[in-house]
Amino acid sequence: MDVCPVELEVEVPVTAPYDAPGIFRFLAARAITGVEAADLTRPEDLRYARTLTLPSGPAAVLVSATWTRNRSWILRARLHLASAADQGPALAVLRTLFDADGEPVEADGLLAADPALAPLVRRTPGIRIPRTVDPHELVVRALVGQQISVAAARTHLGRLAGALGAPYAPPRLPPMHQSGERQDEDSLLASLHRHFPTAAQIASGMPEPIPGERPDPERPLRLPGQAVRAVVGTCRALADGELAVHAEAEPEALRRALLARPRIGPWTAAYVAMRVLRDPDAWLDEDVALVAGARAAGLLTPDLTGAAAHKALALRAADWSPVRSSAALHLWQLAGRRATMGRDARPRRSAP
Repeated sequence: MDVCPVELEVEVPVTAPYDAPGIFRFLAARAITGVEAADLTRPEDLRYARTLTLPSGPAAVLVSATWTRNRSWILRARLHLASAADQGPALAVLRTLFDADGEPVEADGLLAADPALAPLVRRTPGIRIPRTVDPHELVVRALVGQQISVAAARTHLGRLAGALGAPYAPPRLPPMHQSGERQDEDSLLASLHRHFPTAAQIASGMPEPIPGERPDPERPLRLPGQAVRAVVGTCRALADGELAVHAEAEPEALRRALLARPRIGPWTAAYVAMRVLRDPDAWLDEDVALVAGARAAGLLTPDLTGAAAHKALALRAADWSPVRSSAALHLWQLAGRRATMGRDARPRRSAP
């Protein structure tokens, strides 16, 4: 097959209603420098870009969401591909990442039956479950970020990608337009220069800490020794097929396989199921941001703290089955809005 760099622009159809601001904010907050970039400065024109590895070679994509006069969102993708043959795979990846084919109406109806959640559903109809471009990448993100803040996880993952990820050099293509909007998109794409490292690259390139020895201050992943060993061991299992994580995995079998590994608990297993399998009913126990959102929604009384608050919220969440993943996203969004307004402490252990 001949490989010829191409640039294409295509629409990404989505089912309505579609919560574009929510999914773009989610991805932007977790964007890894060099691998991803986002521009949310204009509320009615949102952009997210990232590198991909497709069957014909390296690629970069930019997805924009535009609010129309019909009060709906249109998603458009700009694709920089190694070959036109990669258009189909690129669109499939993007439809997965942005949950373009989700059916939110049923989830909205079920959650709106709860008086505490009804205002959140009215404010944000069509909430979506952010997926992933690569299941192995998502496992690494979850492992690195499970005990730290989102901002700290970004820093660690950016260092990891810079040290072990393959460089990305965009193809030189003639400009399709000369508008200011086009120039903004070009700048976003020009900021991409790395691919996220594969499981095999991490397994072979990450030095495991030696007990009793002082860790190298320039090591790619500056986490506690046990955490680093868990990342390396899990990547080794992913690379050699011992641990199979993919979108068609049987949910309970995947959960058992994840829980059998060191430093992977129920929270991490549920998070992987949510974003890799699109489990509509995942619930993330001990997630501080969920508790913060629940407090803001009036779901928890002020006297409930710590483990008691998590237990009470989990019991209440049972009423939201089988769409607890959507409920979690509503609570995360509410917690994020309150944090942005300065009324909430920075959450930890929240959806890396």
